Amino acid sequence: MQVTRRQAREWAIQMLTAADLNPPEDITTFILEFWSQISSMDSSEGGGNPNSKYKLFAEERVIGVLNHQEEIDAILSPLLENWDMYRLGTVERAVLRMGIWELKWTDVPKPVVINEAIDLANWYSSPKSRSIVNGVLDKFAKA
Repeated sequence: MQVTRRQAREWAIQMLTAADLNPPEDITTFILEFWSQISSMDSSEGGGNPNSKYKLFAEERVIGVLNHQEEIDAILSPLLENWDMYRLGTVERAVLRMGIWELKWTDVPKPVVINEAIDLANWYSSPKSRSIVNGVLDKFAKA
């Protein structure tokens, strides 16, 4: 399996979704357990042995989002306009949190962040998720 930044973002979304459903006590242990599970899967199941460059890329996003989650949620809430965080699907929450984190704390170009977030929401949730992810991240990027 050819590992790319897209795959690393998918791993990050998987970790963030799991962390949202069952918040980890220790982020490092949580991440190590995730990599252990991924390496035991075969590549047809999305597993394999990711190289350190992409592992670090995914981990940076997970740690960044989890360490800034309160601030990210405070940014997201007003952008949702008449929609509460708890009403979002778990995947949408994870994608939006990671998108806000990337827009605010990285130098990844805004169109790349938004496009990747839209594709992740579409792939892991539903086509309807595309519009909310696009609208919210676009509002934040323009602010």
